[in-house]
Amino acid sequence: MTVTTRPVAKNDFEHWNRLYEGYAQFYGVVQDQPMRDTVWGWLHDADHQTCGLIAQDAKGKVIGLAHYRPFARPLAAATGGFLDDLFVDPQARGSGAAAALIDALRTEGERRGWSLIRWITADDNYRARALYDKMATRTQWLTYDIKI
Repeated sequence: MTVTTRPVAKNDFEHWNRLYEGYAQFYGVVQDQPMRDTVWGWLHDADHQTCGLIAQDAKGKVIGLAHYRPFARPLAAATGGFLDDLFVDPQARGSGAAAALIDALRTEGERRGWSLIRWITADDNYRARALYDKMATRTQWLTYDIKI
């Protein structure tokens, strides 16, 4: 399958919304429409750091999304890119969409002069991890959260 990527556009809302809702469900995150509307607003706010990419199949159907942002890396005295969300429609899994989105983000990171692209995933997300292990280096770091 031929997959192309591009920045998310305002006319992508219906497709993006469906995919982002599926992403939240995949991870068991309770998310409502106002929450998705907030993220959608960020993606189209030039003053907000969150950006988005869309993957499309050869017929132009939106089949995947990625959200990313820059992040400071003080110890390295550099800026990196953080891939916050990556999701491909379950019917399009294996299409190459996830790899295409990661490649597009790598290209964007090179354009911006970022030192690396970083992301996290669930330990039991085996299918995605199989791809990530081919495209990136797994780090030694564990993630901790403080709920506020």
